[in-house]
Amino acid sequence: MAAKVEKPGANFVDDVHGKGDDYSSQDAESEFSPAEQKSIIRRIDRRLVTIVGLMYCVSLMDRTNLSAANIAGMAAELRLDIGYRYSVITLVFFTTYVAFQAPSTIIIRKLGPRIHLSAITLFWGACMIGMGFANDWQTLAALRVVLGILEAGFFPGCVYLLSTWYIRYEMGKRYAYFYLLGSFASALAGILAYGLMQMEGLAGMGGWRWIFVMEGIITCVLAFIGYWLICDFPDGKHKSWKFLTQREINFVIARVNKDRGDAHLEPFQLRKFLRPALDLKVWAFAMLFFDLTTVTYAIAYFMPLILRNEMGFSVGAAQCLVAPPFAFAAILMMISGWIGDKFHVRGPLFVFNSILTLIGLAIMGYHPDKAVRYFAVFLTTGGANANIPISMTYQANNIRGQWKRAFCSASLVGMGGVGGIAGALVFRSQDAPKYLPGLWACMACAGLNILIVCALDVKFYIDNQKQARGQKIIEGEEGFRYTY
Repeated sequence: MAAKVEKPGANFVDDVHGKGDDYSSQDAESEFSPAEQKSIIRRIDRRLVTIVGLMYCVSLMDRTNLSAANIAGMAAELRLDIGYRYSVITLVFFTTYVAFQAPSTIIIRKLGPRIHLSAITLFWGACMIGMGFANDWQTLAALRVVLGILEAGFFPGCVYLLSTWYIRYEMGKRYAYFYLLGSFASALAGILAYGLMQMEGLAGMGGWRWIFVMEGIITCVLAFIGYWLICDFPDGKHKSWKFLTQREINFVIARVNKDRGDAHLEPFQLRKFLRPALDLKVWAFAMLFFDLTTVTYAIAYFMPLILRNEMGFSVGAAQCLVAPPFAFAAILMMISGWIGDKFHVRGPLFVFNSILTLIGLAIMGYHPDKAVRYFAVFLTTGGANANIPISMTYQANNIRGQWKRAFCSASLVGMGGVGGIAGALVFRSQDAPKYLPGLWACMACAGLNILIVCALDVKFYIDNQKQARGQKIIEGEEGFRYTY
C-alpha cells in the first residue's frame, strides 16, 4: 500500500478522529523519540515565539515613542506644554485599546492569527507614518485613537496564541522570551530615537517627525514578514506556511490535552465566552496586570523626562540611559521564567520582583544622590517588567478551556490598557521635578499586588488540598491542580 503523504496544515480533527476514540496522548507521543519531541518544540520556539516577539517589539516601540518625540521637539512645535495636552495624547490611545480587546480575541479565532495579526500590524504602521505629518496636537490625538483600535487585538492575541501551543510548565520561559523582545525594544527605542533625531531638517521635517515615519516603515515591513511566518492555532483550522507535518501537529495537540484537556475549540457562544466573568480569580489576575502596567507605562512614558528634568541629564543622555535598566529587566525576567518553569512556582517570584519595585521607587523618590537614584531605576524597571510574563503565565497556568482562555487574555490585557491610562496620568507636570505623587501611586500598585498574590496562593493551596482528598474538581477537569 502506498505511503500516505503528509501535508502541513491539514485538519487535525479529521486526521485524529479517523483513528477512533482510542487515539490518545500516549499514541501521539510514542510516534517520536524524546530527541524528536524536543526538536519539534524548538522549531515551534524559533518560528512562533520569535516572530510574534519581534512584532510585539515594534508594537511596544510604536505606542511608547511619544516620550522620545516629546523631548525631540514635538512638545515645542505642537505646544504640548499647555495644560494636559501631552497627557491627553498618551491616554486616548488606551480608551479604544481597552474597548476593542474582547472583540479582537473573537476575530482572531475566526480569521486566524496569521491574517489578523499581520493585517493590524500593517495598518498601525501606516498610522504611525501619518503621525509624523501631524501639524497640531488634535490630529496627533485622533491618530492615537486609531492606533488603539488597531493594536487592541495584538497583545491579547499573542498571549492567547502562545498558550495554545505549550503545556503549562513551558509557558514561563516562552512568555519571558516573548516579552524580552518587547523589553529589548524599550531598551533600544531611546537610542534609535536619538539616531532618528539627527535627521532634523531632512525634507523640511523635524527630527521628532522622522521618529514616527521611520519606525512606522519598520512596522509595515515586519507586517509583511509576519504574514508568511506567523503560526496559526495548532487545531488546523487555518494553514501555516511550511511549518509542521500533520503527525507533529497531532503530537502538539495530544500533549496539550494530556496537560490540561483543552486543546480543542468548542463552538462559539456568547454566553460561554462571557461566563468566566463570574470567576473572581479572573479579575484578580486582571488587577495584577493593571497594577503592573500602571508602573511600566509610567516608566516608559516619563522616564526620559525624569532623567532629563529631575536627575539633570542632557537630552541625548536621557534618551540613551533608558536602555541599561531595560537590559537588566530582560535578564531578570529570563531568570524568573527559568526558575518558575523548573520548580513550578509563580507567586513567590512575583512577590520578590514586586519588593524590588517597591525598593527602587522609594530610592528614586527620596535618595539625594543622582547616581543612586539612577541605580534605583534599574530595580524599578527590572522588578515591574519581569513580573509581566510571570503574571501572564500565572493566569494561563490556572485556567482551562479555549474560550475561557480567550476571555481571560482579553480581560488581562484590557485591564493592562486601563493601567496604561493610569500610567499616563500619575506623573503630572505640576509635580515636577520629583514627581512624588506619581511615585507614591506606583508604590501603592506594587504593594497591592503583593497582597493579591498572597491571597490567591492561599486559595490555590486550600483548593489543591481539597482536590488531593477527592473533595473538589478544579476547573472542571479531573486531576487538574492550581499552580502557586
